[in-house]
Amino acid sequence: MTANSLIPFIIIATKGRAAVVFELLTWLQGQTLSAAHVVVVGAEAKDVTDLDKHPMTLSGAATIKLAQRAGLPHQRNVGIAVAKTFGLAGDTPSFAVFLDDDFRPEDHWLEAAQRHFLAHPDIVGITGHVLADGAQGTPLSQAEATAYISGEKPPEKHWASGPVERPMASLFGCNMAFRDSVIRQCEFDETLPLYGWQEDQDYTGQASRIGRNVYIPDCKGVHLGSASGRISGLRFGYSQIANPMYLIKKGTMPKGKAYKFIVRHLIANTVKSILPSPLVDYPGRLKGNMRALLDLASGRCDPRRILEFV
Repeated sequence: MTANSLIPFIIIATKGRAAVVFELLTWLQGQTLSAAHVVVVGAEAKDVTDLDKHPMTLSGAATIKLAQRAGLPHQRNVGIAVAKTFGLAGDTPSFAVFLDDDFRPEDHWLEAAQRHFLAHPDIVGITGHVLADGAQGTPLSQAEATAYISGEKPPEKHWASGPVERPMASLFGCNMAFRDSVIRQCEFDETLPLYGWQEDQDYTGQASRIGRNVYIPDCKGVHLGSASGRISGLRFGYSQIANPMYLIKKGTMPKGKAYKFIVRHLIANTVKSILPSPLVDYPGRLKGNMRALLDLASGRCDPRRILEFV
């Protein structure tokens, strides 16, 4: 690394998808700029089954860690702590990349992120071009990800897409990078438990007090949208209301955006509850929405309430 380089570190939080993570580690070996270290954080042994046998782990390029409990914000904070022992936010300028275990970055992702950070010192956060997102419909395979990245399949319409760099109020949590100045000053909020819905909005909001957060088209990839490892419809529905309301109070989500989210999800869950879906528990989400609204009216609404639900 030269004096004007930024060293990348990758942090991957995972739950119930050991095989998906194994594939991601193999995929990451194709990056044109190698990460200084990769940290994978599960919550129990089955989350990281056989990952100790991956070549990246065996070579010392990756570390597998178990957190004390399941939860995306908590696991990412654990990952940051481990990465710091390998040099993240240390004496040498660096940045942290947070990837979902089911995100597949194009081979130049790290190189493009490094280039933009170096060219624009005021940029502190980056998210990339999502060519396709299986979470918006049917989950995608690795073969389909390869087809999108190679150009064999044209990119799908997505809110994180387009040919022009632009400011972002919220980076996309499945693929986002932050400069070491952010890592030193900000933490993922563990008040948002389990799936941690909108933790990316919250972290971006914290980072915006330090510098600019942007979308850049050069960091391309595909979000497979793997179905395993997600929380119940009831819990997620509660989070759809409770988390935005909490972030309004915290000041990391604008009221207008939060209210728009809430209304949109209430309408979608109501309409989609009429016909059963094999992939999404919309009746459960609607029930969670209603419980959160009742708690909001009584002053009991809190993101951590989902930990009490079965």
